[in-house]
Amino acid sequence: MSRTSADLDPLNRFRLDGQVAVVTGASGGLGARFARVLDAAGAVVVLAARREDELQAQARQLRNGLAVACDLTDQKAIEALVARTVEVQGRIDILVNNAGQTDEMTPAIGESKENFQRVLDVNLTAPFLLSQQVAPVMMRTGGGVILNIASVLGLVAHPEKPQAAYTASKGGLVNLTRELASQWGRHGIRVNALAPGLFRSEMTQASFADEDSMAKIRARTPLGRPGDPEELDGALLFLVSPASSYMTGQVVVVDGGYTAL
Repeated sequence: MSRTSADLDPLNRFRLDGQVAVVTGASGGLGARFARVLDAAGAVVVLAARREDELQAQARQLRNGLAVACDLTDQKAIEALVARTVEVQGRIDILVNNAGQTDEMTPAIGESKENFQRVLDVNLTAPFLLSQQVAPVMMRTGGGVILNIASVLGLVAHPEKPQAAYTASKGGLVNLTRELASQWGRHGIRVNALAPGLFRSEMTQASFADEDSMAKIRARTPLGRPGDPEELDGALLFLVSPASSYMTGQVVVVDGGYTAL
């Protein structure tokens, strides 16, 4: 059978038509942008976060968005998010574990157990629990894609500011990605991670407001600047779409060369 020109168009493999995607931390910042990008690529997007008003506002900007308020530190809320998505949409094809929490940038010797645990609960435990709930749903429909939003600080230490909890949580998320990819690959589930460098978001406002910190970032980064949010769009679409269908257990770094030094 001959292939049509549409079959040969490589951009078709980046389309997400008919797929259902769940994006956490989608009430603002990078999560809201990720939701808009997936929507533009054809997916039906379920937006999850704690701030319901902001979540509803973001959902109204999409073609077919569903907002589900969810505290990701509450396992029952995670279970309810998955159940609600399946009830309304019937399936889950893509999960983007984007929600994150920074720490107080306290030196490790003085960091409290409570602060350390709080960051791990959001950045590591919640993605595990949500992936654990979503995986059986994906298995019933032949597979799916889980994308964990990690960080360059899951690969290297922060040279200027102490962030033991954050770096530990993101490092854990990187290796959790590999482990889940290993366990679930034969069930048709691909698990990868996206590790951004410094991008403007709600979590990074303090860094962008600190000129001394920004000067150090520019000096350390080969491209000489932080990233613009749209510069994550291509990597996001690649990792969740059929364009990366033979890729799992990998970490894609988008950092202007920060980790190359």
